[in-house]
Amino acid sequence: MMIRPLSLAPLAAAVLLGGCAYNETLGRNQLLIVDDSAFSQQSDAAWAEALRSQRVSTDAAGNARIRRVGDRIVQAAGLTDRRWEYALFVSDSPNAFVLPSGKIGVTTGLLSLVRNDDQLAAVLGHEVGHVVARHAAERYSTTAITSTVIRAGQGLAGDQAQAAGALGGLGAQFGVLLPFSRNHELEADRLGVDYLQRAGFQPSEAVALWRLMAAQRQGSAPEFASTHPSDASRIAALEQYIASKGWR
Repeated sequence: MMIRPLSLAPLAAAVLLGGCAYNETLGRNQLLIVDDSAFSQQSDAAWAEALRSQRVSTDAAGNARIRRVGDRIVQAAGLTDRRWEYALFVSDSPNAFVLPSGKIGVTTGLLSLVRNDDQLAAVLGHEVGHVVARHAAERYSTTAITSTVIRAGQGLAGDQAQAAGALGGLGAQFGVLLPFSRNHELEADRLGVDYLQRAGFQPSEAVALWRLMAAQRQGSAPEFASTHPSDASRIAALEQYIASKGWR
């Protein structure tokens, strides 16, 4: 049983040539087959659903704190061209998320964990970094193209390719998609440090934040099977980046 990989080359080449764009902030090319605006409607719907289905904290001071720090980060990132919304969700799990249309959610567990506004700025800077880097569009594009190529390979080989297709899907998951997501996380970490420093916060608190996260974490998947870098990898990368900038 053989799958002829060369037969997929024209399809892959056409997609790559049509979807490559240079991101000056990241200093690299990105594969983008969708524009950020394509996510606006879905982002707004997801935000409305989160506000409807999750408990939102009425802590006025906590909500104001997120908005105050978040607005400084947004300004530092040059993303004042959209109206940003923030919400504090009641959950013991320390977490935060961003939607491309300008929505940031933070949990009460995270707000309780951070020891100062600098560490909160590190979190919000990381989330805003994902937006500046267009990671949502890039992630979607990579996933869609990988799936298309795998399906094309299965079709060329016929019914006997089902086993090979399953292996191919597994290889794509661990060899392309998950590591790519880890790279996104590290890029967002670096951009987050840039923005918090530019906004007047202390960059070294980003390292302190991840040390706190590592200390409270009960357990996690091995790095090779995770969409996020290990805590040790993040801390080492942040320390190296901050030192290279001469920041403290």
